[in-house]
Amino acid sequence: MTLDVWLLLGASIVIAAIAAVRLVHRSGLPSLLVFLGLGLLLSAGFGISVESPETAQQIGLTALAVILAEGGLTTTWSHVKRSVPIALVLATVGVVVSTVVVALVVQVVLGFDTTTALILGAVLASTDAAAVFTVLRRLPLPPRLAGVLEAESGFNDAPTVIAVMLLSTSAHPGAGLGTFLLETLIELVIGAAVGLAVGPAGAFALRRVALPASGLYPIAALALTFVSYGGAVLLHGSGFLSVYLTALILGNSRLPHRAATRGFAEGAAWLAQIGLFVMLGMLADVHEMPSAIIPGLITGTVLVLLARPASVVVSSVVAWGLRLDRVSWRDQAFLSWAGLRGAIPIVLATIPWAAGVEGSKDIFNQVFVIVIVFTVLQAPTLPFAARVLGVSAPAEAHDLEVESAPLEELNADLLQVRIPPGSRLHGVEIFELRLPGGAAVTLVVRDGRSFVPATTTRLRADDQLLVVTTAACREQVERRLRAVNRSGKLAGWFGERGLE
Repeated sequence: MTLDVWLLLGASIVIAAIAAVRLVHRSGLPSLLVFLGLGLLLSAGFGISVESPETAQQIGLTALAVILAEGGLTTTWSHVKRSVPIALVLATVGVVVSTVVVALVVQVVLGFDTTTALILGAVLASTDAAAVFTVLRRLPLPPRLAGVLEAESGFNDAPTVIAVMLLSTSAHPGAGLGTFLLETLIELVIGAAVGLAVGPAGAFALRRVALPASGLYPIAALALTFVSYGGAVLLHGSGFLSVYLTALILGNSRLPHRAATRGFAEGAAWLAQIGLFVMLGMLADVHEMPSAIIPGLITGTVLVLLARPASVVVSSVVAWGLRLDRVSWRDQAFLSWAGLRGAIPIVLATIPWAAGVEGSKDIFNQVFVIVIVFTVLQAPTLPFAARVLGVSAPAEAHDLEVESAPLEELNADLLQVRIPPGSRLHGVEIFELRLPGGAAVTLVVRDGRSFVPATTTRLRADDQLLVVTTAACREQVERRLRAVNRSGKLAGWFGERGLE
């Protein structure tokens, strides 16, 4: 197919995916199921498939980095900082416990060898950031509990990726357990160090470098997260931990055009999710899936009913022993049920497949079945589980979403006006502007300080004004400001109407 055809096909897939998200939004199901379905449809119905697990792995890891960057940029540190210690325990101790429990059971029940069983356990140990962010942010949960789930999904990708890669390239992982754990620790430390270095440095630079266009700030912020990712990988560290920490620091710094940066990151993450899940659906072979259903259901049941609860309980005991915080049994039960899996386990399953590990294709098929079946079972029941366990907080306010101009949902615009030297606006009081009834000057920035003006506030040269106006009045407001700028507060008497 020509490039034009591929562009048309890609754009059509994105539009179809966006329309499908609108349909499933109220069901409580993560959108990943729709995107995976589109990929399966393209593969089985139209013969458009992805053949190379190596290509899928590289695309998948890149898309996951974008999704993690968005998660960090849109996470409010004040909401999660109390939950971070417990989340770190879940992302380390919990991952080990979950991996070992799944490996032991599938080795006995399904007859897997030690290496394959450990790889399958490690692949399934990570909760999915995209699934957690899209589903749980709609639930009215207490900030501490929601923070644990969000922070865990952001932190546990790094150790699971490292574990799966080391297991997939080691002939005898059990023989060198000490070396395995040491390598994992070193990669995490390097990744954390890079993230903690690039994040503050990037925030410092963005605050002090005056870029010529506001649209460059979101691009620069996202690019900095990939600088962190690439730098960590080159130093043999964890790129995923690095990119998440960098994004978390940038997202909670006072940066120019923060709202636009968060919006850009959300758009990039949605595009990455659509491309990632559709690609994974195109990689799967529907003809091989029936043979993976029974083993997948067995493994998924072990994961959800045994491995995940065990990891939460052990992590809670460790956290209590370290005097970090106490996790109630109700919170533990909800954390156990809310450990959603999504694209990350499927992407991780491509790593041993690309490395040529024996039985890795079966691992991929089982993980694919587990993600689809247990996402359908778990995600819609989370609100019910929260109510039954008494951990929901109906009065808890959702995050206040602040959008930059134009305020389309309010049918309003936000205008920024700078009063130049020599302007006749100098000396005019706010009420003398005589703006239309649908407009008001809401903020004045003068000499680096901002304040809410009174009607008698006298404007000065070099002031910056923020004017909120309804869309219907915008043209009148602009004409009136131009007229006063040219002829002063009596512009109307002189026939000045502020026309171009």
